[in-house]
Amino acid sequence: MDAPLVHHAHHHCHLLIKAAGPNTFFAVHDELQPLTEETAVLVNPWEPHAYRHNGGQNGDPGQRTGILAMYIEPDWLTQIQHPLGGVGHPRFFPQPCVQLSAHARRLAEELVLEMWWSDGIASERLEGLLFELMISVIDPDSKWRELSTQMERASRRPSDPRIRKAITWLRENTGTEPDMNRLAEHCGLSRAHFFALFHRCTGVTPNVYLNVLRMETAIRDLSVSTDSLSNISYDLGFSAPSHFTRFFRQHLGITPSEYRRVVELYDARDGVVEI
Repeated sequence: MDAPLVHHAHHHCHLLIKAAGPNTFFAVHDELQPLTEETAVLVNPWEPHAYRHNGGQNGDPGQRTGILAMYIEPDWLTQIQHPLGGVGHPRFFPQPCVQLSAHARRLAEELVLEMWWSDGIASERLEGLLFELMISVIDPDSKWRELSTQMERASRRPSDPRIRKAITWLRENTGTEPDMNRLAEHCGLSRAHFFALFHRCTGVTPNVYLNVLRMETAIRDLSVSTDSLSNISYDLGFSAPSHFTRFFRQHLGITPSEYRRVVELYDARDGVVEI
């Protein structure tokens, strides 16, 4: 990374560890969290966050920081060890920044070396390294004392049907720029009430949620389809491919074409996990 990312969110849990370069920061709910050799940054599902390159404080904007950024799917953890499914709880991580143990640091360095220098990583080895690293950071003592309570609370967390209706509409119309006034009316709410209720139910604004859906669709299309970047950008509602490229870079730090090249590189190798 050599430039900041905009405020965004996603449904994954997010684990960030510095791999190389100068120390830097992530803003989680607008509060700066340090990313250093000794600390990791943890982001809960749907928590707004942004990359602040070197925190914007006494940092050289030309310097690059290598970051090991993991997007954790709750289903993946559930398949490995069922109780870890609690990672889907909206407040799974009690704090956004934690100290890294020496063991976690060694695991992170090993994973980074494999990703940078190995011709190919066997899926079993990669998955084992990822899982051991995440557990060593998330819960180094392997104490999941309140997990069952968290999962029970999460299962009965209220979800307003009007907001579910809005989310369904957004999912079905990722390729259009929504009229928020009409969407609020579609849900039987005033604009102000709609925005307040949407934020209360999801933790983000409707516009940020739509950007999440667009990014997920873009990543899927870039990964599994052969559509041109122009077609993908127009399908997502961008008036020009350059606008899509800027949007993608602001959220992920690389361009769509760079992302696709990495996917194609990994897909060309045998015995590796798909990105």
